[in-house]
Amino acid sequence: MSSTTASSHFAPLPLPPSLSERYITSTASDLSYHILEAGAKGNPLILLVHGFPELAYSWRKCMPGLAEAGYYTVAVDQRGYGRTTGWDTSSFDDVDLGTFSVTNLVRDMVVLVNALGYRQVDCIVGHDFGSVTASLCALTRPDFFHKVVLMSHPFKGSPTLPFNVSSQTESPPERDIRHDLATLPSPRKHYKWYYSTRDANSEMAASDGLHEFLRGYFYLKSADWTGNNPRPLKAWTAEDLAQMPLYYIMPLESSMRELVRKELDSGVEQSQRWLSDAELDI
Repeated sequence: MSSTTASSHFAPLPLPPSLSERYITSTASDLSYHILEAGAKGNPLILLVHGFPELAYSWRKCMPGLAEAGYYTVAVDQRGYGRTTGWDTSSFDDVDLGTFSVTNLVRDMVVLVNALGYRQVDCIVGHDFGSVTASLCALTRPDFFHKVVLMSHPFKGSPTLPFNVSSQTESPPERDIRHDLATLPSPRKHYKWYYSTRDANSEMAASDGLHEFLRGYFYLKSADWTGNNPRPLKAWTAEDLAQMPLYYIMPLESSMRELVRKELDSGVEQSQRWLSDAELDI
């Protein structure tokens, strides 16, 4: 393992006094991991895994308290994010999506933890997409990841396969929820499917107007926006999903930036309380 406290590519992040950053490499991985850390090395390890569109920096306000509670606390930029490098940066059409498989995401965490000098993680905490990584880490290596916390993203269980079908001549048709959403009276689409498209890739990569878009995006997903009314849905049907906010179940022909512009109201300035412009610029 090698470790550096700075990178020639990036200026140091503005961090609370109790946090530091560095870059970790290992011969077991092509990645150069960018991490934030707090607390004493040797204390039980808590590993924090961010979501989308977020960074290790998103944990900066949580880490001091965890360190004060007696944990060595590490937040990492995941593969594909932030200042971690070494992943496939090819164009949308040429990128090898296999390198971003869930098994690779789990392996990334195991390699990092070993590189830090630990053989176990007391608790791995995932937020949003980070909950996918965290849950699969705990499922795949319960000997290594002893506890898991998932935030803002449920664990739906381990993947299932067709069961007891050897004597069937024809499989029952599966519900096409994408088609059902698209044929609603007000046609809709799931935001995860949208984010897997070339248009979304271009939208998220365009720097022009990105600051304003992300400000609005985070505000709409916050408790400050009065349009949010979290509640259980009865079923995985188009009609039930259509009750969700438009940033989750989008109008069929809309981009995310168009949607955010239409949904914004004057309350967006409230988000300055918990996310300053300087922090958002990171």
